[in-house]
Amino acid sequence: ILRIMAVEIVKVTTNRQLRRFVRFNYELYKDNPYFVPELLSDAMDTLRKDRNAAFEFCEADYFLAYRDGKIVGRIAAIVNNRANEKWGLKAARFGWVDFIDDEEVVDALFSTAEAWARERGMNEIKGPLGFTDLDPEGMLIEGFDRLSTMATIYNHPYYPKHLERLGYIKDADWVEFLFKVPGEKWPKAERVSAIVEKKFELSLVKVKSRSELAKRYGKAVFELCNESYAELYGYSPLTQKQIQQYIKMYLPFADLRLLSLVVDKDDNLVALGISIYSLAEALRKAKGRLFPFGWWHILKALFIKPPKRLDFLLAAVKPEYQNKGAFAMIFNELLGHYIEMGIVDIESNPELEDNKKMQTLWNDFEKEQHKRRRAFKKDLL
Repeated sequence: ILRIMAVEIVKVTTNRQLRRFVRFNYELYKDNPYFVPELLSDAMDTLRKDRNAAFEFCEADYFLAYRDGKIVGRIAAIVNNRANEKWGLKAARFGWVDFIDDEEVVDALFSTAEAWARERGMNEIKGPLGFTDLDPEGMLIEGFDRLSTMATIYNHPYYPKHLERLGYIKDADWVEFLFKVPGEKWPKAERVSAIVEKKFELSLVKVKSRSELAKRYGKAVFELCNESYAELYGYSPLTQKQIQQYIKMYLPFADLRLLSLVVDKDDNLVALGISIYSLAEALRKAKGRLFPFGWWHILKALFIKPPKRLDFLLAAVKPEYQNKGAFAMIFNELLGHYIEMGIVDIESNPELEDNKKMQTLWNDFEKEQHKRRRAFKKDLL
């Protein structure tokens, strides 16, 4: 236990404390109309060292800030050794950070995380970042009045101001877009798709079930992500253990109409796009819990009365097929499904602001860049 200026910092060591750690931001944002809680069970599994395959190469500790016996902040301190080795860094990460608007609380949390990083020989700290790129990352700096998504962080406008006060500077920015789905398919997309399909001997995959998807292409989906994202900011390749974990976590819930897979003549996966129904409102109604009745809101959003908005989770294209129109095949197939399903708009996942390859894929859409988020960094030397 470390005391700083009447703020007590407590290291999380029990499951009960971990549950309090996860639930803190639910309480902090309970009256905020734009906050979307993550599922308590998913968050617990991500943070538990016996449940998350990332702990093969990561180390982490979690800290709670108390004042007068009440939780007023939280922070996770992480070292991803795999990412540090890949990028030649000695960098710690901070994540799962939330706090009341109070300088003493913020100073106590970040001084604790920074001291933790120095003890492990790190010379800089970055964040908010998770264990891997599949965890939420980036502090919201624009778009505080827009509904969050299940895969992103929401935070109050005062957060980045406190980080700047503590000497943190920009390391990377992500942008997010809201797209309108047109009323009909585009001849251009169909034409380019047909040309690419013939020129490179590519074809769209037709799978009949989620189990076939997982068995036939599950491993290939995440291996393609490793290859496609290799040079993106802070990326650490997923291990085989992580890939198996994500196959079990995500693919059993995939709606086959909302994903598109492209393979070459040898059935090797070369491009993919995956979207899901927006679960933002369902998660808000469920308050982040499946039980006793939260499951109903999520089930209803997925299968009974789906929303007219989608989250576009990810797109990946094998490097040798990038800029050659492979994504046009995905785009053309998905657009047809979106129109048939009556989808009105699509929200992108965060894209690095300098990832022009990804952003040009959406040029033909009517779109609005409505959010921006930032990874901050600070020199610890």
